[in-house]
Amino acid sequence: MEQRAGLFGYPLSHSISPAFQQAAFDHCSLPVRYDAWPTPPEALGAEVRKLRGEEFLGANVTVPHKETVMPLLDAVDPWAKLIGAVNTIVNDHGRLMGSNTDADGFIRALREHAGMDPQGQRVLLLGAGGSARAAAFAFAKGGAASIAIANRTLSRAKSLARDVRKLAGDVTVVPLEGGTLESAAARADLIVNCTSMGMLHGEAEGRTPIDGRLVPPGALVYDLVYNPPETPLLREAQGAGARTLGGLPMLVYQGAASFERWTGKDAPVEVMFEAAERALAGLPNES
Repeated sequence: MEQRAGLFGYPLSHSISPAFQQAAFDHCSLPVRYDAWPTPPEALGAEVRKLRGEEFLGANVTVPHKETVMPLLDAVDPWAKLIGAVNTIVNDHGRLMGSNTDADGFIRALREHAGMDPQGQRVLLLGAGGSARAAAFAFAKGGAASIAIANRTLSRAKSLARDVRKLAGDVTVVPLEGGTLESAAARADLIVNCTSMGMLHGEAEGRTPIDGRLVPPGALVYDLVYNPPETPLLREAQGAGARTLGGLPMLVYQGAASFERWTGKDAPVEVMFEAAERALAGLPNES
């Protein structure tokens, strides 16, 4: 019997997850079809219930459902519960189990593709949604010296800051505009965009969450947006003399961890990277 897995999110026209996840299943000779499942918020409950069928391995979850999907599941592991966001669902004989692979994928990409360890870093985090929650807790767990959270809706940033202080002491909230943001950026060793600003086909395509003139030349700018590969933020950061890291490595690493949860097999990470890069370049995947 062919099994199924997929991605819940809305919209999903930018997503390349089906390309690299399908490449992984095919490489391992697993009879699984992975699809994009565009799911508006009002349809999420009904769509998640379908995952209980024996043909489903589970699902990935992306914007805007990483937090709202949690009450729809039978269990959430302690790390995902602490973060307050789920990006991976496993169907365990009809029981839906939630976990979070974003945080580990985030840190693995930082270490392996930028040569930076979170220990002792001063971080400016842009955003307070599901991806920002994973990044903030990953930094807190990894021993970041300080974490400043900037978000358009300050109440969400304050809520995230309160939660992260369970693991880290120096966590502050700054508005997205004004001198406070400028000061936080000037002090930062690492600036991370966890918003969807700049995403291809998104509402804020072509825009950046922070003025490039605020980026210090010695910083690393890490944009979790992966499509396009060079976002407006990364382009402006490079112009300011900063180092940059795009979102593709994190995407692949979190997806590889999801694959391993569904199958119990080691993920073919190199195959997944090759398929992801071909998908971003608009090329068909090789069989």
